[in-house]
Amino acid sequence: MKTNSHSCIFYTILIIFILNSCSTTKRIPEDEQLYTGVRKIDIISDSSKLSGDVVDAIKDPISVAPNNPLFSPYSRTPFPFGLWIYNHFYTEKEKGFKHWVYEKFAKEPILISTVDPELRLNVVKGVLDNLGYFGSTAQYTLHTSKKNKKKAKISYTIHVAPPHTIDSIEYVMPNTELGNLIIKNRSASFLQKGGQFNADTLSLERQRITSVVREKGYYFFRPEYIEYLADSTIHPKKIALRTTLKPGIPVNVLRPYRVGTITVQLEHNINKRPLDTLYFPNLRVISRPPRKIRKHVLMNSVTLKPGTLFNLDAQNQTLTNLNRLGIFSYVNMSVTPFDSIRNSDSLNILISATYDRPYEAELEANVTQKSSDFVGPGATFSVSNKNLMGGGEVLTVKLNGAYEWQTGKRHESGKSSLVNSYEFGLNSTLYVPRLIAPYGIRKRNRYPARTGLQIGTHLMNRPGYFRMLSFSGSGNYNFQTSKQSFHTLTLFKLVYNKLLNTTSSFRETMAQNPAIALSFKDQFIPSMSYSYIMDRTLHSGNRLFWQTTVTQAGNLLAGAISIFQKHGQKELFGNQFSQFVKGVTELKYYHRLWSDNWLATRFLIGAGHAYGNSTVLPYSEQFYIGGANSIRAFTIRSLGPGSYRPDIDNVNGYFDQTGDFKLETNVEFRFKIYKALNGAIFLDAGNIWLLKKDPNRPGGNLNAKTFFKDIALGTGIGLRYDISFLVIRADLGIGLHTPYPNPEKKGYYNISSFKEGLGFHIAVGYPF
Repeated sequence: MKTNSHSCIFYTILIIFILNSCSTTKRIPEDEQLYTGVRKIDIISDSSKLSGDVVDAIKDPISVAPNNPLFSPYSRTPFPFGLWIYNHFYTEKEKGFKHWVYEKFAKEPILISTVDPELRLNVVKGVLDNLGYFGSTAQYTLHTSKKNKKKAKISYTIHVAPPHTIDSIEYVMPNTELGNLIIKNRSASFLQKGGQFNADTLSLERQRITSVVREKGYYFFRPEYIEYLADSTIHPKKIALRTTLKPGIPVNVLRPYRVGTITVQLEHNINKRPLDTLYFPNLRVISRPPRKIRKHVLMNSVTLKPGTLFNLDAQNQTLTNLNRLGIFSYVNMSVTPFDSIRNSDSLNILISATYDRPYEAELEANVTQKSSDFVGPGATFSVSNKNLMGGGEVLTVKLNGAYEWQTGKRHESGKSSLVNSYEFGLNSTLYVPRLIAPYGIRKRNRYPARTGLQIGTHLMNRPGYFRMLSFSGSGNYNFQTSKQSFHTLTLFKLVYNKLLNTTSSFRETMAQNPAIALSFKDQFIPSMSYSYIMDRTLHSGNRLFWQTTVTQAGNLLAGAISIFQKHGQKELFGNQFSQFVKGVTELKYYHRLWSDNWLATRFLIGAGHAYGNSTVLPYSEQFYIGGANSIRAFTIRSLGPGSYRPDIDNVNGYFDQTGDFKLETNVEFRFKIYKALNGAIFLDAGNIWLLKKDPNRPGGNLNAKTFFKDIALGTGIGLRYDISFLVIRADLGIGLHTPYPNPEKKGYYNISSFKEGLGFHIAVGYPF
């Protein structure tokens, strides 16, 4: 074995040595040079510090990636495989192994002439002019390799001149209804006296004026009809700006229009029955029977009304409403063509919509591996009717199942388990694309809103532990109040958990942990909850995400029963029901450092308190920590509560590792490596605690004196392969501190060995 191992190492070194000795410039012409990246980019500002957006705008045109980049555009990988193939496998023959290798793997060299640094610097100067930095200069230097004259790097030096500012703003408009409308709304202008001159701001102002006038019926007005005249000769570094209408605008553009007739044409992909014409108030509907949309649903979706000024917002809202129903595969709106208006002051509207397929089936498959050494496949099959009652109602029936077997542990009998872990679930959900509520509450909203009703059952079998059956039903509202604000209000949710049978091992574990045993009791969980999400993209391109959820269970039911039963434990259908309150808030902030390199941060805090009819939270509502999306140096349910650590010989110990309070924070630097391959360096910290002392879990309660010692800390590195619709992630976590004391290792770094502090995770999607 040693000889084979040494041979592999020897041949590997030999292959690397041979490949490195191969030339990567063999086929490059004598008057050309291979571009090997950027040596440095110096950006010198004569005024205040430049913002990150300006720096990125300067660097972007000149940050050309070389062949086989490592950290683009500055360095390359040491093994330019594609260039080796290009230089040494070229053949004029159009068949054979050598030709096949060349066609599949060769990469054409990126040359200095291809990069064309002079042209790119002209682009940079154009960018700076657009941002108001007139008079900026840019130079480049070529650094030819001393070892190989056919290789060269480039250095760039950009001197950014002081920016020009807007000295005065004048709106010169004709004395017409249109001109007066523009002047009347100038207070909302993006152009401000003293502000920095910026071509992007001028473009935004054109868009703003266009939106204002099109909202008042000027349908054919376009941004290019706005003209700017700038004078920089009056004061140095200052610009006098004049905003006016471009000469020669067609007469039809300068007049407002009203909505004429509205026709809705509904088409089937397959149905070719004769067309019928129906007349609704304000609408003419042309369709082939059967018409699969209810009359009032169609009328409410079309917000344009005949005789009113043509409103761009109403047009967009109409298209949004029809698409939001989810029953059409195609929706389009057209108006009377510009050349056909003649002297009419109205625009006739034609809305064309094609029905989508009413039924949709979906099959999802996955493979899971858990910290308890269970591994196995899972599948979910769902069937949806996307237009159940002619109003875009979606009824989905979903069947899910998972089967797992143990790879490392044994059944309590000492033999491998013949019947391994499995789960089955059947759920039915009805979504109605509006709020089902009294009229006073059911206010028309320009943003999506829907009502959801759910009922389902779930069977869970854990060999060697228990078999549990759950029933659930719920009703909720999902709605928006702005582009950034999302709300979910669950008016009722009822879950019933029942243990069908348990093993002696599980019963023994529960006997040793009365608090955990109570959370597994047969019980109803009647709850209400409210969740608020703010998802906001800032002007700088950074993103802020905040989610807060508050849940209360059993209060209304306990109050109702108290009217007739004043003392003792309260029951529903002969079973105890839970009574608790729980809140979780999570804040995430994504800050772009430069280019596609980001700093992602997360802070999460949650707490739950059982009272009244309950002494502990239901097991499903308790907090746990660790794993691929949490503290990645530790496996899931392997930390806490507090400094408590179950006996390492207890295979059921992870049942104990739940809590009533959770605190977690994560910081991750995400950077580009090559194309779809990204890297990450992260730091994770946090733990869970008990809010009530449990003698069976010493050190588990929240204590100010030991709080910082109880915080688990881990770092690590990761790779992400991002193909837009799917992110495959691999993270290697490195433990730095555990909350439980280690008698073998004193001090803050109390990991027994570096190897024992490693945690490897493969997952889909970003951790947060």
